[in-house]
Amino acid sequence: MPQPKKDKPDTPLRSDAQRNRERILAVATEELTRCANVPLSAIAKKAGVGQGTFYRNFPNREALVLEIYRHGMQQVARAAPEMLATREPDLALREWMDRLAEFAMTKAGLADAIRLVTSAPGAPEKPRPTPLEEAAELLLRANDEAGTIRPGLTGDDFFLVLGGLWLIGPGEDRQRRVTRFLDFVMDGLRAGAPGR
Repeated sequence: MPQPKKDKPDTPLRSDAQRNRERILAVATEELTRCANVPLSAIAKKAGVGQGTFYRNFPNREALVLEIYRHGMQQVARAAPEMLATREPDLALREWMDRLAEFAMTKAGLADAIRLVTSAPGAPEKPRPTPLEEAAELLLRANDEAGTIRPGLTGDDFFLVLGGLWLIGPGEDRQRRVTRFLDFVMDGLRAGAPGR
């Protein structure tokens, strides 16, 4: 009996490959946050993948670290339209700020790893946060149209104010301080809103 012709022999492996990639990124984020110089072989082992699979996805430390940064940024950016679809604009903005703060805190933990790979001669540049800027602009526009924030705020204004996140040091009360800070920022964005 003839076998059916396979047009794409790799198709069944794509979901496995994607899961492997996601698992590597999750483990690498955790491990590199703890230690910027963790051996890549330790990350592969903890992720449960072989060296070949690991290096097929990430040929070197630079590629891995920059992909962690890019991947995290994309996840935060993608959350903005999803939140707007299911929440009032001001609630979506405030919840997105929590997601952004979580990314910022993870990125702060990865700062040493990012600095190591982007400071070497001939190293690639750190990705610009364009997806985050676009997501913030989307949320600010929706809130501006709904009259839930003061008119005329820009993404630059927003990120300038949020720069205070990086001043919140580590410690057991960090999350409480971040929440308080973001509530304060949200109150400031709402001040002078025409719909209030």
